[in-house]
Amino acid sequence: MSDEPDSLVLRILHRMDEKLDRIGDDMRELKGRAGALEERYASVSRRLDGVELRLDRIERRLELTGQPI
Repeated sequence: MSDEPDSLVLRILHRMDEKLDRIGDDMRELKGRAGALEERYASVSRRLDGVELRLDRIERRLELTGQPI
């Protein structure tokens, strides 16, 4: 009978360990996905900066700056 509580505790610990492993795997996946989103955001941000610069240059060439719309 003295084996039963130890066995129960070991089973509970084993299940907790498995759950922690799954949580760790999920966290690694989420970190990877968050990193990919950050890279995409940075790429879009750089492209928008480029568009803004081009638009400013076009407005200067057309002498549209400072004029009300």
